[in-house]
Amino acid sequence: MKATDWRAVAFATGAAERERAEAGVRAAYEAAGLNGPEQVVWAPSPAAGAIAAVLLEGGEEGAQTLREAGLGDAVAEIGSLIAGLDAGENVRDRVRTRPWEAVLTAARAELGPREWAQVWARTVGADWDAVNGLITRIRRMLGRMVGTQAEEAPDGVAPDEPRLDDGLDTAAGRLLRRATVNAVLGQHDAPWLRLFEELGRLSGLAGPAEVARSAGWWWPYENAVLICERPTDLHFDEQGRLHRAEGPALAFSDGFALHAWHGMPVPSDFIARLGALTMDDIQKEENAELRRAMLEHYGYERYLRETGAKPVSRDEAGVLWRVFLPGDEPVTMVEVVNSTPEPDGSRRTYFLRVPPNVRTAREGVAWTFGLSEEEYRPLQET
Repeated sequence: MKATDWRAVAFATGAAERERAEAGVRAAYEAAGLNGPEQVVWAPSPAAGAIAAVLLEGGEEGAQTLREAGLGDAVAEIGSLIAGLDAGENVRDRVRTRPWEAVLTAARAELGPREWAQVWARTVGADWDAVNGLITRIRRMLGRMVGTQAEEAPDGVAPDEPRLDDGLDTAAGRLLRRATVNAVLGQHDAPWLRLFEELGRLSGLAGPAEVARSAGWWWPYENAVLICERPTDLHFDEQGRLHRAEGPALAFSDGFALHAWHGMPVPSDFIARLGALTMDDIQKEENAELRRAMLEHYGYERYLRETGAKPVSRDEAGVLWRVFLPGDEPVTMVEVVNSTPEPDGSRRTYFLRVPPNVRTAREGVAWTFGLSEEEYRPLQET
């Protein structure tokens, strides 16, 4: 049998292969000694799936908590989707956790620590940061749905400043977070499934693997299963960070979406604002992370020129600039000129962002090579 391209599975977009996914669910139940679920409910996104799970597991109390967090419309819409459904207990432990742990335990014992680490690095490790980043972003997106109801901002964070975890520490956020822990991650289990397949140990997890190849997150219950569609859009920059300039970087068919600029979550209107960005916009922006993204788009050289900034120091390595911004660390940059001429004979100028405590251009250039100023001794410019 041809090996699965698990990286492609993890980042797949578009409509789920529903018949294939449902067959995988039935296989997972059968392997666990359970009868197949009597009903299958398809949800358009992990957000819809998590809300449905809260309603199934938390009843009216859970529904009321979500309503009080501003999710009344979603509760009504998703509640109608699962009306009358007697799902029973969540059986994730039986269909995924126990067989998964059995395979892991056997594989570790067979390989030993050193070989296990090597296999993990070339399979799970190859894509884990990117996939786990997606899982984390989705969970934080759930928090942002109730973020305006945050009980209390942490010390040093203004009430209107976006928080990294937003509403996940509210009562509603905790319910949604718990719901995601009870989910099987479908396509986002791909890095581990790649490891199991390479070791020839996928047979005991054939059901979850088939769901992963064809759908997103899923919630298994005694009498029913919730299965999510895959994203409609998923975009990365060249460094593998969520990024898109024309719309959401991660989106599902029901509008559940994340806008991101080179890995940083941004408001939905942020990217549109970049087209008409002014120096005044940058200086008035109160959120430090957004301001840094605006600076990057605006251009450091242009910003230095228009603000009338003065150089801090000059030496043979270049020119050190420092711009002070309200409520943020100084933007410190080294201006360097490429010693290799362009085809037309000109030489390109680059601005390198360096830590704010850098005192000289030479120290800044050394830092970009991971060296101290004393250690930096270039033999020849290239």
